[in-house]
Amino acid sequence: MLGIKEIEEIIPHRHPFLLVDCIEELEPGIRAVGYKCVTFHEDFFRGHFPQEPVMPGVLIIEALAQVGAVAVLSLEENKGKTAYFGAINNARFRKKVCPGHKLRLECEIIKGKGPVGIGKAVASVGDEIAVTAELTFVTG
Repeated sequence: MLGIKEIEEIIPHRHPFLLVDCIEELEPGIRAVGYKCVTFHEDFFRGHFPQEPVMPGVLIIEALAQVGAVAVLSLEENKGKTAYFGAINNARFRKKVCPGHKLRLECEIIKGKGPVGIGKAVASVGDEIAVTAELTFVTG
């Protein structure tokens, strides 16, 4: 299992934009599974929405991309690089993510050629899928 310090050695994101608390499973270049424990103290809940706090969908997508970046950038040939968004396709938002939820983030790399790849990403809370998307990334 990778904690915050190990994750920070792989990807450049830092608080408050590091949206992954730990990586539970890692197959470099193939897939990673991580978690975000969503608390009421997240900065974005002050404005989204004060009366009913909901984690913004774009931040769930970003958290999924960070897990995918851990998978890609943990390969020896990608150490020290950054993974950038190339595209977000077929994103579907199915369940609200709220304070108290433990968000499971999984990204499987399904295609790759040179610096470009595609990840199949799924975020879930318990047995319920919250978000699915296909994420294209470019390393550089």
